[in-house]
Amino acid sequence: MPAPKMSFTTPERYWEDAQVGDECVSPPYEVTAERIDAYAELTGDFTPVHVDEAYARASHFGQRVAHGLMGQSVADGLKTQSEYRFLPGMSLGWTWDFLKPIYIGDTLRVRFRVGSMRASNSKPGWGIVVLPSELINQKDEVVQKGEHRLMVPRRPAA
Repeated sequence: MPAPKMSFTTPERYWEDAQVGDECVSPPYEVTAERIDAYAELTGDFTPVHVDEAYARASHFGQRVAHGLMGQSVADGLKTQSEYRFLPGMSLGWTWDFLKPIYIGDTLRVRFRVGSMRASNSKPGWGIVVLPSELINQKDEVVQKGEHRLMVPRRPAA
């Protein structure tokens, strides 16, 4: 699959360019059977509720559902396609909850904000940003949520 053509109106941000409370909503992402199959192939997770229509129809879901970690991966990818993005840094980790199933045909967006930020104690030239995030479907239901902790470059001294 080719990379989406992205055109941004805002530059990538240094740590100093962020403020607690800044918010953003990503572009949309459509969940398709092909994308679920590709995720199964990539990860090796062929659990039948994700890839077998007859099995999934007989399950309590009533249809195929996306992998939970696929939702988290999509949320991370959508952030990189958003107008509010940082210069490349380092992911420090996630806390993430799976709240509702993600179905074929759902259109997902990630809504995130700057929840907190501090200068790094161990790495001069870097700052830490915590991004509370919600993965929402076309009904504006939160299907997954959590926080992403990032280490972001600080603006170089002039």
